[in-house]
Amino acid sequence: MKFTSLKLAMMAVGVVAAGQAVAGPVGYGAATTGGGSKTPVSVATLADMQAKINAYSGSGGLVLYYTGKFNFATITDVCAQWKKPAQTLEIKNKSDITIKGAPDSSANFGIHIVGNANNVIVQNMMIGLLQGGEAADSISIEGNSTGKPSRVWIDHNTIFASLTSCSGAGDASFDGGIDMKKGANHITISYNHVYNYQKVALNGYSDSDTLNAGSLTTYHNNRFENVKSRLPLLRRGKAHIFNNYFGNVETSGINIRMGAMALIESNYFENVKNPVTSRDSDSIGYWELHNNYVGNGITWTTADDPYVNATNWATTKAYGSVGYSYTPAVASNVKAKAFATAGARTNLAE
Repeated sequence: MKFTSLKLAMMAVGVVAAGQAVAGPVGYGAATTGGGSKTPVSVATLADMQAKINAYSGSGGLVLYYTGKFNFATITDVCAQWKKPAQTLEIKNKSDITIKGAPDSSANFGIHIVGNANNVIVQNMMIGLLQGGEAADSISIEGNSTGKPSRVWIDHNTIFASLTSCSGAGDASFDGGIDMKKGANHITISYNHVYNYQKVALNGYSDSDTLNAGSLTTYHNNRFENVKSRLPLLRRGKAHIFNNYFGNVETSGINIRMGAMALIESNYFENVKNPVTSRDSDSIGYWELHNNYVGNGITWTTADDPYVNATNWATTKAYGSVGYSYTPAVASNVKAKAFATAGARTNLAE
C-alpha cells in the first residue's frame, strides 16, 4: 500500500485513516472523539484554519492537520508581545473537531473553545510567546450565553511563555496556559508540557464563577516546570490530579479554593513553593491526597486568612469515586515518564 507524504506524517502523530481506531482520553473527558475518522484537512496558517472552521457546518466531524511553522527566534523582545493584538483561533458553537499539529509544527496563536462547542480535541500543538497579554490564552475553554463546552481533550501539547518581568504588564505579559471557566465540563488535560508561564491553569475565572460548581476535570501525566502558579487554580468544581510532574514552582502549585474538591495522587513534586494549598479566596477548598512523591526543595508560606497548606500531606475531605477506570504509575517514576512523554514532538508517547 502506498501513502502520500502527508498521510505518512499524519500517521506519525496519530492521525489515522477512516475506520482505524484511535486511543482516547482517560478521565472526565473520556467520551471525547473530536472529528473522529474524518479525512484530515491540511492547513498551514491561522487564517486558513479559521476559514475552514467558519465554513464547517458545526457537527459531523472536522479534522484539521496544522503544518505551519513559526520561528520563535524572530521574537527578539518578549516584552513587546503583550502590546500587540492577540491572535486566536476561535472554535465557537461548533462541535466534533480535532486540531492536531504536525510533528515539526509551531504556532504563535492561541486556541479558544467557547460556547456550545462540544467534543473537541487539541493535540500535538506547540504554542509559544503569544501576542496580546491578558487577551491571549494559549488554550482557553469558556462557557457563555449560548452554552458551555463539554467533552474536551487537551493532549500532548507544548505551551510556553517567558517569566521576564515586563514594565507595564504586571503579571499579564503572557496570560493563561490552559484555562477553563464559566461551566466548561468533562475535560481531560493530559501529557502536556507547560513551562516558563506565570499563570498555568485557571479553572473557574473568579470567586463568583458559580457556573464552575459542576465542572469535572482530569489532569494527568503533564509536565509543569519553571512556572509561578495555578497548577491548577481550582474554584468550585472537582478535579482529579494524578501522575503529573511539578518542578521549580515559584509561588504556589495546586490551589484549591471556594469549596472546590481535588483528588491528588501519585504526583511528583520538587522545588515547589506551597505545592498543595488553599489561599487568596474568601473560602477554602478541600483535597484527598494519596501516594505523592515529595522531593527536595518543598517550602511553605503563610497567606491572608482563610488559608490552609498541606504541610503534613494529609487529606482534608474524602473525594469519593471518580467514576472511571485508570491505573496511576508509581509516583517516584513520574518525573522520568513526564520527561519522556509529555508535550508535542513525542509521537504521542505514553
